[in-house]
Amino acid sequence: MRFRILAPLSVAILLLCTSCDLVPGRRSIEPEATGGATSTAAPPTSALDREVTPGRSQPSLDRPLRPQHLFDDLVALARDLSRTDYAPPRSRLPSSLIRLEYEAYRGIAFRPESALWRDESPFEVQLFHPGFLYTDPVRIHLVEEEQIRVLEFDADRFAYRNAAEPIAEVAATLPASGPESPGYAGFRIHYPLNSDGSKDEVAVFLGASYFRLLGRGHAHGLSSRGLAVNVAEPDGEEFPDFVAFWLLQPESDATRMTFFGLLDGPSVVGAYRFDLAPGDGTTLEVDTRLFARADVQRLGVAPLTSMYLYGPGRAALFDDFRPQVHDSDGLLMHTSRDEWIWRPLSNRSGVQVTALLDVDPWGFGLVQRDRSFESYLDLEASYHRRPSEWVTMGEGDWGIGSVQLVELPTPSEFNDNIVAFWTPDDPFRAGDERAYRYQLRTFDRRLEDQTLGQVERTLIGSGTLPGADVENPGARRFVVDFRGGTLDSLDAREPVSAALTTSSGVISNLVVQPLPERLGYRATFTLDPDEGQPADMRLLLEQGNRTVSETWTYLWVPERDG
Repeated sequence: MRFRILAPLSVAILLLCTSCDLVPGRRSIEPEATGGATSTAAPPTSALDREVTPGRSQPSLDRPLRPQHLFDDLVALARDLSRTDYAPPRSRLPSSLIRLEYEAYRGIAFRPESALWRDESPFEVQLFHPGFLYTDPVRIHLVEEEQIRVLEFDADRFAYRNAAEPIAEVAATLPASGPESPGYAGFRIHYPLNSDGSKDEVAVFLGASYFRLLGRGHAHGLSSRGLAVNVAEPDGEEFPDFVAFWLLQPESDATRMTFFGLLDGPSVVGAYRFDLAPGDGTTLEVDTRLFARADVQRLGVAPLTSMYLYGPGRAALFDDFRPQVHDSDGLLMHTSRDEWIWRPLSNRSGVQVTALLDVDPWGFGLVQRDRSFESYLDLEASYHRRPSEWVTMGEGDWGIGSVQLVELPTPSEFNDNIVAFWTPDDPFRAGDERAYRYQLRTFDRRLEDQTLGQVERTLIGSGTLPGADVENPGARRFVVDFRGGTLDSLDAREPVSAALTTSSGVISNLVVQPLPERLGYRATFTLDPDEGQPADMRLLLEQGNRTVSETWTYLWVPERDG
């Protein structure tokens, strides 16, 4: 069996953050269900938790914007805002709303009959009530018939049920408009996604700069964000907020919806244009202009946030009947040199940051590749229906940089502990401007343009074979199964070989074998690690001089992988 060293197209850099003061963030808050929605789970407030602060005062949004030049005017507003001091959060809500308990907030339900553009368009918009974790007001503007108006707060749009009943009187006294108005916490867009007879959630914007997208048949899982700032930095992460949105009224037969957002934070201000197209794979075109108010240590563009608790063979560590629990099971990257890289996710004892270096890559994403119910056995969470999400990088200031993956330890599935984003090498300093265009796309296990064989599973165990005369307790045995794509049409008469490399340690016993019933190919090998040293490994399959699989990459860390 041939063994050769790979010439890396993207180099992984390991940063083990022993001093990063980070904890996983809380998972979704689920408001009470409303009519016409098959799922109402709201996005998490953060991936790396922050203290909840009272509502912020609004930045100056009184400058008139022209409907026909809205994005240009919004970019100018963001640029001017970045030249002013950041307005720190301060309360605009009564204490009874700020101190709302979880059950009470879930009892506040939006009335479906109050949805924006109900019965006027395939798209409808429902609103989220301020309070609980969502105390920062979001000003929502409607752009209708070339006119822009602020959507006033109206407590009559909501039903206050069960534990929320005492809040109804307080909410009724809140000002509808003006500087003291609470605004709304966010919004969700509905569309006839799964059937013509009902409208389902396709996008939800709620909490800081978080939002979620759903394709046909999907259940809420991973989240996107407008921007990530200083993730995994020792001084802590910064969370800019979407403070205002402008929603364009869709036509009566619309299949796309356009809206705009203003992002504001201590270090960055941003103007965003979003174009949403629901479908089997829902897409969101994003065009953003970013302005640095202060120096940024680590800029995270097109960030994705997810949860990984455990995968195959590790359920016993959590005393759980379910074989696996995760929203995503791997990071996928398509490099500028047409290499597809797969990196399985992990949940280890410390914070881990890795970077895949490249210049103007094609894209990256977090993937829920295992979509079999039998792999999760969870009727409530429906992990087999969680969407994968792909970032296609378009025009803009991408340049030299890296796709960075942050993995935090978590003991619970209710914590988001995975973040992936693009970080440019060039520093983002106060006064700098950047432009990025990209597309977000939901999918299942495979992208249409990825034709190579994919990693099906990664298994790790003792490197000492049963019955061996000499034991090596430090050796680890790896099993990597590949399936699908090019592998399904290979000439069985020609052998498949492996190309493998490691950053440290010694590799031996590399073997590639076909799996039964044409279920793909299995590569197995043994790693004899250098004492105390992590090993970053890369593996792919070849037939002759032809690459027939994506590149599996894995970081083995001593005392974390056994």
